Amino acid sequence: MRASLQNTDEELWRLALAGDEGAFTLLYRRRQGAIYRFAWQMCGSETLAEDVTQEVFMALVRDGVRYDPARGTLAAYLYGIARRQVLRRLEKERVFVELASDEEGATDERLIAAHDPLGELTRRETVEAVRQAVLALPAHYREVVVLCELHELSYAEAAEVLACALGTVRSRLARARMMLCERLRALRPASGAEIEAKRVCA
Repeated sequence: MRASLQNTDEELWRLALAGDEGAFTLLYRRRQGAIYRFAWQMCGSETLAEDVTQEVFMALVRDGVRYDPARGTLAAYLYGIARRQVLRRLEKERVFVELASDEEGATDERLIAAHDPLGELTRRETVEAVRQAVLALPAHYREVVVLCELHELSYAEAAEVLACALGTVRSRLARARMMLCERLRALRPASGAEIEAKRVCA
């Protein structure tokens, strides 16, 4: 069997274990972006996110034979490695680096800003306020928000990544949403962040 984009993650990993470098490359290209975004949204540091992403795939090469498809998806396995790496780094450094702006779609944003500079400023302030509010959450609340809200994992998938009960994910997410609402409502009422707070808390 030859590796292709139609293969599942698990099929690509089986092929990679059998020595197919192309299969590993396809798997890396498919999952690298999501792992990087998860790490970045958890810690706010591009450099740390890059390091974590590299370490995740190095760990997959080094210890990936331990992955058991019966216990969950390969994506959840990779998120789990990334989570442990991020928490270890944050514990070690005890530093939260301010989020840098996301360059993705920067050209479109410049065009929008040229036509509606006030609207663009409000949008940027809102996005930044939400990012900072998420970063300010304790790690065990932040990770459920990142996984379920930003990466759109189901509760079951998040529970798999976090190695906890489904009910724990639900309760942590409910508490995290309340904390985010409180933080966003504390901002001035006329701001876009207040509008976002109403949406999140609805």
